[in-house]
Amino acid sequence: MKPAYYVTTPIYYVNDVPHIGHAYTTVAGDVLARYKRLMGHDVYFLTGSDEHGQKVEKAATTAGETPLELADRVVKRFQALWERLGISNTDFIRTTQERHKKGVTHIFKDIMEKGDIYLGEYEDWYCTPCETFWTETQLIEDRCPDCNRPVEKLKEESYFFRMSKYQEQLLAHIEANPDFIQPKSKRNEIISFVKEGLRDLSVSRTTFTWGIPVPGNEKHIIYVWFDALTNYITALGYPEATADYQRFWPVNVHLIGKDILRFHAVYWPTFLMAAGLPLPEKVFAHGWWTVEGQKMSKSLQNVVEPNLLIDKYGVDVVRYFLLREVPFGLDGDFSHSALVQRLNSDLANDLGNLLSRSTAMAVKYFDGVLPAPGKLSDCDQALVGKTAEMVTAVDRFIDEMAFSKALQAIWDVVSAGNKYIDETAPWTLAKDPEQKERLATVMYCLLESQRIVHIILSAFMPATTVKALASLGFQKEYSGKDLAWGGLQAGTTITKAEALFPRMEG
Repeated sequence: MKPAYYVTTPIYYVNDVPHIGHAYTTVAGDVLARYKRLMGHDVYFLTGSDEHGQKVEKAATTAGETPLELADRVVKRFQALWERLGISNTDFIRTTQERHKKGVTHIFKDIMEKGDIYLGEYEDWYCTPCETFWTETQLIEDRCPDCNRPVEKLKEESYFFRMSKYQEQLLAHIEANPDFIQPKSKRNEIISFVKEGLRDLSVSRTTFTWGIPVPGNEKHIIYVWFDALTNYITALGYPEATADYQRFWPVNVHLIGKDILRFHAVYWPTFLMAAGLPLPEKVFAHGWWTVEGQKMSKSLQNVVEPNLLIDKYGVDVVRYFLLREVPFGLDGDFSHSALVQRLNSDLANDLGNLLSRSTAMAVKYFDGVLPAPGKLSDCDQALVGKTAEMVTAVDRFIDEMAFSKALQAIWDVVSAGNKYIDETAPWTLAKDPEQKERLATVMYCLLESQRIVHIILSAFMPATTVKALASLGFQKEYSGKDLAWGGLQAGTTITKAEALFPRMEG
């Protein structure tokens, strides 16, 4: 039986327009999912939309529509973008779906019956855009510490979750599982937050109606984060013990932006502890993108719209840039000049040029029929060895979510291929009939190395892989087993590759 692998993105808030940050997390999730499938895993890849809460209710009222009409309209933007970006998600969950509401109601009721959710009264400073209560000491100059907007004093009857009860249990879990929160800097941040002391958490609201009612007290609406986080299990069929739930929970990795780390690394695990459910294996928080050194914001009109990037540069260029430019987990800066630089240097010059040169020589010297290799020289063995090392390195880096390092390892082999051409000088060998076998070996090694490169790149740039493998005459279903040397058969028809990535003027 194939090993199971479950990866999630956050569910995106429908009051938002899809931007580069949403695309970043989702492309990373897709690369993980595609790579794990390639390596023989049974993958469940989940994304979706968060559709409840006061912000959606307010926005819908302003737009003169019902909250569900707004959600139905906006969710299409996300779904259409994921299709354009080649996202291979297994499922797309919406918090307005019955399967989700059923699961949220069940877990809330279950925790309440165990005595860990109780009715009380809440008074504190509330930020509507963030849907978060803050204490006096957390405010910065009387404003919300997260978004810097004004807050208002609210007092309301509320259900509370006994989060304080799980403080020591959560700390013990974090200590016992060093990989539970990644990267390490974020783990340390959460440890110090938990050690400061967990307060009980208000998990219901009465100031609006758009959401899932508290079971048994319908004037209360379940807090939007309690509702949203539960999507990771409701998508698998919870509360039923479905085959998917039994196979895929606990999740291998929740990929999230660092702004929602506390919800995923403190609130969510304690909810699960209270419900007696297994905890996620890993929560990985990536950094934020700035734009030309400035924070992305609607007021600065510098929000990077992924659809426009795809229109201008193409899907695989965008996917490559997002994961190559910045180590996953750190903040990064987006600029068009950096993207064009990557396109021209890495993709057009290195990757694309290598394939078009190599296939053109195979057509010129062997009429497009791949020759059988002869005895390998030290120079050939070095390329074979470097290619094999890359396969091992990429596997390790993907497990570490070190996508930029994985791409760097692949590019080391691409560079080695370009260098190999210069060292072996096929054009000189072609002039000497006695060097025909040597030329055949060189051509075989050159093309076989690229076949392996493009198969492993299929996780990052799926459309490019299809084109590249077609010119190499390798058009069968492939898997991780095809990353071993020797997959190209002598006699295969090679065709000259068109430029995979036309250069652009910056």
